[in-house]
Amino acid sequence: MDSVRLLIVGHTGATHVGSHLRRAAEALGVATSLCDAAEAYAGPAWRRRTDWWLRGRRPSRLDAFGREVLDAARRFEPTLVLTTGLAPVGADILDALGAMGTVRANFLTDDPWNPAHQAAWFFDGLGHYDHVFSPRRANLDDLNRAGCPAVHYLPFGYDPGVHFIEPPKSEDERARYRSDVMLAGGADRDRVAMVAALARAGLDVAVYGGYWDRFPETAGLWRGKLDAAGLRRATGTASVALGLVRRANRDGHAMRSFEVPAMGGCLLAEATTDHRDIFGAEGEAVLYFGTPDEAAAAAVRLVADDDRRRRLARNAHAIVTRGGHTYQDRLRALLERALATHAQDCDCRPGPVSRV
Repeated sequence: MDSVRLLIVGHTGATHVGSHLRRAAEALGVATSLCDAAEAYAGPAWRRRTDWWLRGRRPSRLDAFGREVLDAARRFEPTLVLTTGLAPVGADILDALGAMGTVRANFLTDDPWNPAHQAAWFFDGLGHYDHVFSPRRANLDDLNRAGCPAVHYLPFGYDPGVHFIEPPKSEDERARYRSDVMLAGGADRDRVAMVAALARAGLDVAVYGGYWDRFPETAGLWRGKLDAAGLRRATGTASVALGLVRRANRDGHAMRSFEVPAMGGCLLAEATTDHRDIFGAEGEAVLYFGTPDEAAAAAVRLVADDDRRRRLARNAHAIVTRGGHTYQDRLRALLERALATHAQDCDCRPGPVSRV
């Protein structure tokens, strides 16, 4: 892949997919540049709120940022432009990139049909990509019906440079991160009900991320936000890490499905087809749950059984770290699929969904 040149449009934070893919590209020897998608949302707070709530979740600098992406592409001359999530790149910019002979791909990390994400400006551009890769099977038929020329299933993964086992540096730090059950991620109403059930069962629950402090059931359990090092230490120190999918996104798995085992955590996973495909039968590498009461009962059993927790964590760690689940593996599959199609005279007619 030495001849491939990749321009990524994504967020640059250490725990964001854009950064994971950039590190993966560098590990593959792919010349890479990155445009920070956060720049599309810059501006005065009043304007950002107006554009988000009154203009259909429109990034305030959508047009200006698109021109910056196009300028970056003219300078860098990428083989492929890869955008992540609900990328702030409009249809006109995607057309201009295509006119340059650049392959255009999106790794659709969010469900654009989730009411919290729906944005007309994004749907306007969706059919202008050559390839759309989704980590959720529920989106594949939707994307075909939306006119995407080529749709592929591509799961999330983990970044070995971020998601690894890192014990706390001191006993004080261990005490700070200690919990029976931890969950890192944003608060949705169904997630709040799940966490509340764990707390009612008498478990010491720690939640990290946005909005937990807004709900009375979880405000007292909220421990703020974590950087990458804190995420590693909190995951490895907790007895159990809860693996929830985002139901509004129709997820079968989530980023944390791979990240928790990679960081040595004992994963208690929501019962989905994806999770069973990844981790096998109940009790081999994880325990599964369907309802809040089932999650609480399983967590109580795990917290009381050190040997079982350690065995499950070892098995899940081996599955994830030895099973070709890094973002380097994901990016290699994405590039091979997208560039193979490009080599075949860019045959972008609608066709069957592929799974890579």
